[in-house]
Amino acid sequence: MAVLELEHVRKAYDGHVAVDDLSLAIEDGQIFGLLGPNGAGKTTAIRMMIGIIMPDAGAVRMFGEPFARRHLRSVGYLPEERGLYRRIKVIDHLVFLGELNGMSRSAALAAAWQWAERLEIDEWLGHKVEELSKGMQQKVQFIATILHDPRFIIMDEPFAGLDPRNSALLMEILLELRRNGRTILFSTHRMDQVERACDAICLIDRGRCMLHGELGAIKARFGKRNVQIAYEGGAGFLDHNPLVDARCDYGNYVEVRLAAGADAQELLRAATACARITRFELMEPSLEQIFLEVVGANDRR
Repeated sequence: MAVLELEHVRKAYDGHVAVDDLSLAIEDGQIFGLLGPNGAGKTTAIRMMIGIIMPDAGAVRMFGEPFARRHLRSVGYLPEERGLYRRIKVIDHLVFLGELNGMSRSAALAAAWQWAERLEIDEWLGHKVEELSKGMQQKVQFIATILHDPRFIIMDEPFAGLDPRNSALLMEILLELRRNGRTILFSTHRMDQVERACDAICLIDRGRCMLHGELGAIKARFGKRNVQIAYEGGAGFLDHNPLVDARCDYGNYVEVRLAAGADAQELLRAATACARITRFELMEPSLEQIFLEVVGANDRR
């Protein structure tokens, strides 16, 4: 069953179309990535999902029903623009938000302590929010999002302001929540995070859906046109080679995108004629490469 469906939704502001005929479906138990360049319409789409703004056209369905405010008791939302009350103590803040989401005070207090220990900020629960670093405030927002154990978790740029260690910790928790049956949507510019965690994605640009579906199937559609080559000697085999569409040369290691219709074996023969090849691997493109290719093609239209 789809936890959330957008059906041909559209939203415009003063003549600017932010989201244009967007349809997508997020299945129960998935981690779903909503991707796109800055200004693509991701945040507008998320706000329509949870009723902050209403679409000009189209429909939103949640848990198999037309969207209704009562559904939000089963949703956790971390917005892109953070909204903590700076002069309130962290523990009071979390308990207050838990109570707003239907928790008893005692249950909210217990859950806040549990998650604060897990996220290594329990020593700061008695401090005011304004005394916390940006990264710690982000952790507080994260806890507030999942405190009431929502069925559907929506996170807009959840890794913003976090160092790699804490980003990994948040990702570990998201994967654990999925194993426990929760459905997660997150919007991010971190393609590496999406590639490791997401079951499915939707890539939007200028408000329109460019790609939508299972991540593995999308990568397979682009074929194995990427070659990783490690070599000793000169890289003359890459110069003005019609087999090569693009390359990133790091010195004795190069990533190559083959031209359409090119045979990787021909490139291997050219390479061995000029250098000693220690690695030659044909691979699917990374999600970052797909992103750049799709968005770049849309820009050229």
